Amino acid sequence: MENISSDFAIKVLQEDADRIKLLIRNQTNSLCISQCKAFEEVVDTQMYGFSRQVFFAEKVGILKRGEGQKMLSELETELNRLYTDLYETRQDTTDAGWEA
Repeated sequence: MENISSDFAIKVLQEDADRIKLLIRNQTNSLCISQCKAFEEVVDTQMYGFSRQVFFAEKVGILKRGEGQKMLSELETELNRLYTDLYETRQDTTDAGWEA
């Protein structure tokens, strides 16, 4: 079996994290993101799968303890920021509608 470097594992996990971020960014319909249970379930499933990959990488020693948690925390922070941005954009659009 070939040894897997920590750098390679981090690169692969970061690509997965970026894919999850892209999933949210590509949703042009902010109403769907905020009200669509199916979309929330997809994101939750993706996050769960990613967390299991991180846990495994830490458990087998590919990642140092804490590196994976840092990746998860950064992803959750980014996703929260994306959701907040979409919510604020939706609020701005709604507020503008009241003024018209």
